[in-house]
Amino acid sequence: MEIRTEFHKKLREIQDEILVMGDIVGKALLNSVNSLKNRDLELAHKIVADDQNINNRRFLIEENCIELIATQQPMAIDLRTIVAIFNITTEIERIGDYAVGIARITIMIGDEPPLKPLIDIPRMAEQTEDMLRRSLDAFINRDAESAKNISAEDNLVDQLYDQVFRELLVFMAEDGRTITRATRLIWAAHNLERAADRVTNICERIVFIVTGKMEEIDASKY
Repeated sequence: MEIRTEFHKKLREIQDEILVMGDIVGKALLNSVNSLKNRDLELAHKIVADDQNINNRRFLIEENCIELIATQQPMAIDLRTIVAIFNITTEIERIGDYAVGIARITIMIGDEPPLKPLIDIPRMAEQTEDMLRRSLDAFINRDAESAKNISAEDNLVDQLYDQVFRELLVFMAEDGRTITRATRLIWAAHNLERAADRVTNICERIVFIVTGKMEEIDASKY
């Protein structure tokens, strides 16, 4: 009994660490788009510098999971949870990398005049951050149904990305001088589209924890 009590205590601590890491990454994603929108180079540089903190948190969570396996003899469902945690932390860390990528695009653009007001790209960031936050709530609550519904919202981000892509193609077609600036905005939008895909991967791991089945979520059903 004492072994199981200690195991669940340590598992809760790891889950708390995941929530903190997810919150940091979600804020980094929103801030990266704010840096792009406002040409805030200082904020962009800070996001790049802070990425090491996110990486360190991932490594710490993984080390704690390994220690938990080695010392607490987890049962099958517990081991499933720990395996899923490894994957979830990797996905969160990759979302952080996408935020860094957007910040670097801001730095690349520098003080160039904006091509257009940013409307849909911030919407993509807000939607993705919201999905990330709710997916981690679903993880804590072992809520597979919520995870499936959140995953389906990836379609909204995809639609926004398609809209951004088409709009920027028009700019490039009408004026070749806009190609470089438009391409950089497409890169930023693509990073957000990929970040939302990572949230979908998190949702699939939540379903795996609950059901024991590793499967791709069919968004068309939700």
